[in-house]
Amino acid sequence: MEEVEQVKAEALQIMGVFQLLPKLVVFDLDYTLWPFYCECRSKHDTPYLFPHSRGILHALKRQNVHAAIASKSPTPDIATTYLDKLGIRSMFVAEISKIGVTSILVRNGVNLEAFRNGLAKFSQNGNASKKNKQKRPK
Repeated sequence: MEEVEQVKAEALQIMGVFQLLPKLVVFDLDYTLWPFYCECRSKHDTPYLFPHSRGILHALKRQNVHAAIASKSPTPDIATTYLDKLGIRSMFVAEISKIGVTSILVRNGVNLEAFRNGLAKFSQNGNASKKNKQKRPK
């Protein structure tokens, strides 16, 4: 749990650099939050997250930035089971309205560098909807 708090603290520090934060961050599951494809595993397996995933999710929640999932997994039942087993299902909002989206490709799991790059891209994106931006809490 100490590593989660350390990543959370660093993610909060990264977020503190930006004037604007998104209202919503959307994650894929496979090879973004966890290092495997759900369809290659069983509901009975024990899932695990990439090392920075949990801390980043907690930092987003702390700053009132919603998190959601957009996954094209052919086995959503396994994905849902894993979210429950990991105790993170409640950290994600269920519905997403039509909003401007800034996306980045994460090749080897979400980590603090990818998180920083995503926030920087969002901050620089002149096409992002004003509805999708919120002022950073002080």
